[in-house]
Amino acid sequence: MTAAETPPPLIRMEGVSKRYGGVRALENAQLEVAPGRIHAILGENGAGKSTLIKIMAGVVAADEGRMLFDGREVNFRSPAEAAAAGIACVFQELSLIPDLSVADNIVISNPPRRFGMIDRRAQRAIAEEALARAGAEDIHPRAAVKDLPLSRRQMVEIAKALAVKPRALILDEATSALTAGDVAKVFAVLKRLREEGLALLYISHRMHEIAELADTCTVFRNGRNVATFEAGTRSNGEIVEMMIGREYSHVFPPKAIRMAEPAKAPVLECRNLGWTDRLRDISLTVGEGEVVGLGGLEGQGQRLLLLALFGVLRGTTGSVLIDGAPVTISSPATARKSPLSMALIPEDRKTEGLMLPMTVRENLSFAALDRVSRGGVIDRDKEERLIDDMVRLLEIKTAGLDVPVGALSGGNQQKVVIAKWLMRTPRIILLNDPTRGIDVGTKQELYQLLRRLAESGAAILFYSTDYDELIGCCDRVLVLYDGRVVRELEGGEITERALIASALNVQAGQEGTAV
Repeated sequence: MTAAETPPPLIRMEGVSKRYGGVRALENAQLEVAPGRIHAILGENGAGKSTLIKIMAGVVAADEGRMLFDGREVNFRSPAEAAAAGIACVFQELSLIPDLSVADNIVISNPPRRFGMIDRRAQRAIAEEALARAGAEDIHPRAAVKDLPLSRRQMVEIAKALAVKPRALILDEATSALTAGDVAKVFAVLKRLREEGLALLYISHRMHEIAELADTCTVFRNGRNVATFEAGTRSNGEIVEMMIGREYSHVFPPKAIRMAEPAKAPVLECRNLGWTDRLRDISLTVGEGEVVGLGGLEGQGQRLLLLALFGVLRGTTGSVLIDGAPVTISSPATARKSPLSMALIPEDRKTEGLMLPMTVRENLSFAALDRVSRGGVIDRDKEERLIDDMVRLLEIKTAGLDVPVGALSGGNQQKVVIAKWLMRTPRIILLNDPTRGIDVGTKQELYQLLRRLAESGAAILFYSTDYDELIGCCDRVLVLYDGRVVRELEGGEITERALIASALNVQAGQEGTAV
């Protein structure tokens, strides 16, 4: 469909502005979303994207401007009103209730009733239809949400949105927690919904997803929409420059040139580490000032390895050595104390890394209370100095230290997670896919920080689902398959081809073998 053939917009935003105290979230924003089109919204964290869709979904009210839906001016006072009108949202932060079943969650806003009671048979039929429409037929409607991994919960969230049969579907980083297989299913679903005439608003920081899905793109920066264009008419570099408002340079800082040194014990070593049948005889080393990556397809043991090293898993076998001496890591409390001095940046900042209702100040100081207190009394001056140092070092953008950390953009929340651990000056840093769901500008800052930490002597073990990050950031990469290390890549060996072949457990020279 050409631009001239684009149907009239289903959603139109005109002159929309929103402020939170002294912070401008949106300023005179304009947007049109047409039916039968996938409209991508691009921008850094804090650019105004989330505020825009929250206004569309009735979560917050605009201070100025107006919204038209199907040509009629609307002012949704709640998400229920927006859903009743035909707008469904899939947010990055899941809205599921863990202790309820999949079916309960899917129909929770309007369960089918019979004789005044919930009709369980009808509820299951609705859930099965919604799961099938979302490409998640393998999820049982009676399964408890709390028993599902994060990627499957995200699929339930998408099914929940489709169950209300919306006319417009908004997806905010909806694929950031998905496995590659689930991403492919979601893409197929979205393309089918486009053919059915839905208006689709898609927010993602993954440029390859935008390239595959989008018909139209709009870039936001500092609360304003700066450009709208047909997909495929701008290069990635041009789009990134629009997003960050400055010339786009190479994302990754140069790697350190490692000189031959007298042999000494690595900072971190594990020998034949195992756990149930999920981790198998893993041996690795991480030296001082080294960034070692963990690669491979998702779910091959990378996250479990980090949890095992941090003392989260019980019943591990094998041995862990720090500076050549065997240690027993019985708990995270043991891991973070000297001489281990470990820090773990978790996968899900919302549930594992932060206490969202608490302030930025409280979240930053929580992991380092023993460093800023004596005899159970916090030294406020020392605490303030450390916090100020972290805010400057990571350039955390916040209206103040006493605002809830949940009010920050996703990228700044991730910076708080990292900063609170840096306040402990860790020697060993374990990173679990730390850039998931954050924008390119913040990613660049984190890559620079990662290299500075290595140069200061930290030993870093870095799991990422992004091959470019492994290639650009790591001195060595260990590729895991079925809970084992199947290949170690170093220097010029770290290429996309080698990473993919190793992730599939294909030996060199076998890439062309028929399967």
